[in-house]
Amino acid sequence: MRSFSNFTIFLLCLSILVIDILAFYWLQSITQLINMPKLRLMIHLAFWFFTIGLITAIVILKIRLDNIHPQRKHLLITSLYGLTVSSFIPKIIFVIIISFLYFSNYMLSEKESLIVIPVIGLLAGFLPFFVIIYAIFKALYRFKVHHLHLKTELLPDSHEPLRVVQISDLHLGSFNFRYHILERAVKIINHLEPDLIVFTGDLVNNFAWELKGWSEILDKLKAKKGKFAVLGNHDYGDYSSWDTPELKMSNFESIKYFYKKIGFNLLLNESVVIKNEKAEIAVLGVENWGVPPFKQYGDLEKSLENVRSIPFKILLSHDPTHWPEEVVADTDIYLTLSGHTHGMQAGVKLKNKQWSPIKYKYKHWAGLHKEGDQYLNVNRGLGWLGFPGRLGMRPEITCIDIKTQPHA
Repeated sequence: MRSFSNFTIFLLCLSILVIDILAFYWLQSITQLINMPKLRLMIHLAFWFFTIGLITAIVILKIRLDNIHPQRKHLLITSLYGLTVSSFIPKIIFVIIISFLYFSNYMLSEKESLIVIPVIGLLAGFLPFFVIIYAIFKALYRFKVHHLHLKTELLPDSHEPLRVVQISDLHLGSFNFRYHILERAVKIINHLEPDLIVFTGDLVNNFAWELKGWSEILDKLKAKKGKFAVLGNHDYGDYSSWDTPELKMSNFESIKYFYKKIGFNLLLNESVVIKNEKAEIAVLGVENWGVPPFKQYGDLEKSLENVRSIPFKILLSHDPTHWPEEVVADTDIYLTLSGHTHGMQAGVKLKNKQWSPIKYKYKHWAGLHKEGDQYLNVNRGLGWLGFPGRLGMRPEITCIDIKTQPHA
């Protein structure tokens, strides 16, 4: 909440209060059907107790934020975020639905309206509430493997299929040191028996202390040909205030050193060539490159210096906006792997169609994209940030099988 002004916090609290006043107005049309006055009073008191408690907690957290340890601060903020969303959105829907039914009611008698409208309004409020609760307590760690199959002429005809497993956006601080949860994902990844494991950035939320104890879990990841990673925008410490530049740099160096502990090759605007008897594969990695206000630390030209002559190239670049700006048409990089968007941790998928509000900010926000002979895959993230839930956007492990397409 450091980045939110006092005026923003005031508007948030005012919005909560206004919606709750409207929700309470319509709630009384439901509670009036209860013939027990004491029960009605208890429901009304509980309603306002939660409202006042939530607003008070937001104000207190804003006032005391600077004096709270970062670990406890993150836990408090995400808990309040979850409470606010699970309360605010259902009440908005409840108010809209029941208001619409009341003011457009022409088909029902007065007696039917007293029963039908409150019941429908109540269902309209409770249904999204339970959906959000499911997103927080169930879907958040229901890891899903997305299988992709690609064919290319850039590898020799005799080359065996290459299996690349991509993970992204761990945001380890959000796991609150619950190691057993991520260990489930590690077992899933190892069961896929990948040739390459690639991680496309945002290891932490901000701080190196978030990494405590995680090396023992992530070091268990196994790949036949190597493990590679790049940095994401959250890995630089740019979203926190530091007493000195030296402290920020120390935090950054600790995050980079962590990759050595878990056996990952951190690519900082550089490339690695994987050789075998039949082919060479170039794995490139750039530092974070995004459209402002996101920083542009990445240097694609530098990463290409030693591998231009190698036909088959895989680029790791955290932010998918980098692909249309510098990769497509300007290079011959076959496959770019990104993350960053999380798919907004909320969306809808029907058959082959998917939608998320994040599409209005990012053209390439999830899944596989193709332009000409070049591909981009945007991983939906394995961890989470902000809202402690996932709604229709499960945490993702991407398994990409790349096979040789025989030359014509």
